[in-house]
Amino acid sequence: MKKGYFANIEERTLENNDFRRVLYTGPQMQLVVMCLQPGDEIGTEVHPDIDQFFRVEQGKAKLVLDGAEHTLEHDEIAIVPAGAEHNVINAGDEPLRLYTLYAPPEHRDGTVHATKKIADEQHEADHYDGKPTEQ
Repeated sequence: MKKGYFANIEERTLENNDFRRVLYTGPQMQLVVMCLQPGDEIGTEVHPDIDQFFRVEQGKAKLVLDGAEHTLEHDEIAIVPAGAEHNVINAGDEPLRLYTLYAPPEHRDGTVHATKKIADEQHEADHYDGKPTEQ
């Protein structure tokens, strides 16, 4: 069995149509691709003990970080430190496709949420359970 995760992340991000799809979970970090439809948002949240990295592959994002608004487009990134209130909003007229790294992991390995509504409904059940992809 090969260890780690290997892929063309741009291709994986652009082909994803799910609101959230966990691709890989390590003991200290997690890789997730996301697709937000026009007008959709992640929702305002705070991760007290998790740093988060975002990279936009397609579309235009408005990132609100502790009340300050930032625009992210193709190939642009943002890092949200633990404890910061943040939200990512699709500010364009096409799907916003991005990937994010959580350090440490936030979601149960293998989590797929087709829509934001499903993600909200399963939020508590899909928190990281301490089981990485490779066990």
